[in-house]
Amino acid sequence: MSEALTSPTILFVDDEPTAVKYFERVIGAIAPVLVAGSVSEGRTLLEAHGETLKVLVSDQRMPGEYGNVLLSHAAERFPHIVRILTTAYSELDDTVEAINLGQIHRYIRKPWDVRGLRLEIMQALDLASLLGERDELLREKIGINHRHMLLSRIGAVRSIGMTAGMTEAFDAMGAYLSTAAAIGLHDVELDWNVLDYPDLIALEAERSGGFGQATRAALQTLQGAAFTDGNPLTRLQPLLGDAVSLSSGDAVTIHDATLLTEFLEGAPQTPVRPQAAGWLAFLLWLATHGATLQLSSEGGAMQCRLLYERDARLSDSLTAWIELF
Repeated sequence: MSEALTSPTILFVDDEPTAVKYFERVIGAIAPVLVAGSVSEGRTLLEAHGETLKVLVSDQRMPGEYGNVLLSHAAERFPHIVRILTTAYSELDDTVEAINLGQIHRYIRKPWDVRGLRLEIMQALDLASLLGERDELLREKIGINHRHMLLSRIGAVRSIGMTAGMTEAFDAMGAYLSTAAAIGLHDVELDWNVLDYPDLIALEAERSGGFGQATRAALQTLQGAAFTDGNPLTRLQPLLGDAVSLSSGDAVTIHDATLLTEFLEGAPQTPVRPQAAGWLAFLLWLATHGATLQLSSEGGAMQCRLLYERDARLSDSLTAWIELF
C-alpha cells in the first residue's frame, strides 16, 4: 500500500476504552486511526505523526489535562490539522472559548450517532484537504512574491549607481551581487496573510529610497578623498565601523557579512543600516578608479583585497545577474 494510505490520518484521544473501540470500528474503515488514552499520550503521538495527521478528535474531560489543552497545542504546532472536541458534558463555556481562540473547528456531543459521526469525520477530512491546497497555493504565492521582491532590489542596486552618475555602476553591481551570491541569501520571513501586495510595494519603495539616499551620501564623502592618498582600503573602515578590520597592508576583513546582503534579504519593514549602504558606496567609488575587490570567505567573515586587473570583465548584463538568483 502507498504511504498515503498507511500513514496515520486521524488521532483520537479518549480515556474511555469503550469510546476508543467504538471510534476505531466506525471510523477505521474511512481512514487510518491512531488512539491515545490521555492528553500526554496524545501530545507524544502528535509530535511523532503530526505531519501526516489530518484530523484530531479529543474528548474534553480526562484525568490530568483536559482535551482543549491538547487541541491548543496542536493549533500551535500543527495548524494544518482539523481539530474536533467531543464530550458528554454540557461544557458550553469551555467550548465557545476554545472555538474563539481557534483551538477547535468543530464540537461533537456524546453519545454519538453513527451516521452523524461518520459524516462529521468525512467533512473534517475534506476540510483538511482544502486547507492543504490553500497552504500549497500560499507557499507558491510566497515564492513568487519573494522572487519579485529580490528582482526589484537587484534593479534598485543598478538604479542607485546610475542616479549617482556612476557610469561604472555595472562593475560595482557585479562585485556587489557576486558577493551576495557567494554569501548566500535567505528568504525573508513575512506574514503574507496580513501583508497585502500594495503594502509591500509601498514599504519597498520607502526602503529602497532610504538605501539610495544613504548610499549617495556615503559616496559623496568618499569622492572628497583622493584615491591614491594612502591605502584605499582604509576608507572602508569609517563606513563599516567595527564590522571591518585591517588584516594586512593589502587586505581587510569584514566580520559581519550580513551587512553585505542586508539590502537584498532584509525585511521590507526594516530600514537598511548605514553601514550596508556604505558597502555599496565603497564599491561604486572603487569602480570609478578602475578597481574592485577580490573577496574570499573565511569562517563566516569576508576577506577583501584590492584588485586592479581582472582576467575577465564582470558581466555588464542586468539579465545575467537576475538569472544568477
